Amino acid sequence: MAEIRGPLDPLTVPRFAGWTTFARLPRRDEVERCDVAILGVPFDAGVTYRPGARFGPQAIRQASRLLRAYHAGLDVHPFGAQQVADAGDVAASPFDIGAAIRAVEAGAEGVLSGADRLVVLGGDHTIALPLLRVMKRRYGRIALVHFDAHLDTWDTYFGAPYTHGTPFRRAWEEGLLLEDRAMHVGIRGPLYAPEDLRDDAGMGFEIAGAMDVAAVGAAAVARRIRDRVGDAPVYVSIDIDVLDPAHAPGTGTPEAGGLTSRELLAILRGLAGVRLVGGDVVEVAPAYDHAELTCIAASHVVYELLALMAVAP
Repeated sequence: MAEIRGPLDPLTVPRFAGWTTFARLPRRDEVERCDVAILGVPFDAGVTYRPGARFGPQAIRQASRLLRAYHAGLDVHPFGAQQVADAGDVAASPFDIGAAIRAVEAGAEGVLSGADRLVVLGGDHTIALPLLRVMKRRYGRIALVHFDAHLDTWDTYFGAPYTHGTPFRRAWEEGLLLEDRAMHVGIRGPLYAPEDLRDDAGMGFEIAGAMDVAAVGAAAVARRIRDRVGDAPVYVSIDIDVLDPAHAPGTGTPEAGGLTSRELLAILRGLAGVRLVGGDVVEVAPAYDHAELTCIAASHVVYELLALMAVAP
């Protein structure tokens, strides 16, 4: 087996120098095998308010220069226990949402043909649908854990069925999800009508809202998620707006009353041992960010996913 190649050593090469890959890891074409591939999707034509998430992948990569090799909370080396490599970006059309979805699906399929797991840097949340299609073909129907301020199970926006607010309704309609294993975390803010919640429940989703996290704590919410997903293959989709704007101002549809970055990381850490097969971190719009708050949070969330994959069964 080929030796695992990790990121550049920050004690030898300063963090502000060297490769521009995620965490300054090797590129996919520089390693013989790949346990986890990092894939960027610079696409934001599906947004309904502020654009800019097309610049998210590179901003997350830039912030990830701060990461270190050892995860003390889970006692694991995410870059040493598995070969992680950066597979670059998908070239998705900024004008044609349908063409972009097809490009993301083909790009993810191609990357996964040479890797065991996939973590995607968005981009807006539209991209979750093609990613779940790829996961379904590989693992069968998927348990979904969705961190977000919003349900993203609406039907259409201005008659458009494929947007960042509709991916999980389309995923449910296409039979991609294990309906009794799907869960939203961090939901909050105004809705359009009571039917939004009724429709969502009819698709088999359970909700642990932001106020639930505040009431019972991160550990209890993590237990709820673990009970919900069981031993199924799990995909974790994280809209960075699950965080309060104080922690993640750089996003397209911010909502007051969100999770702290500490709460989000604690919930994720509490999922150690679930069968995590893939994930994404989306909706980072660096033009609205301040002092890289959002990008730094997003890079640490990706790091947490990599650590969970390193300890996954």
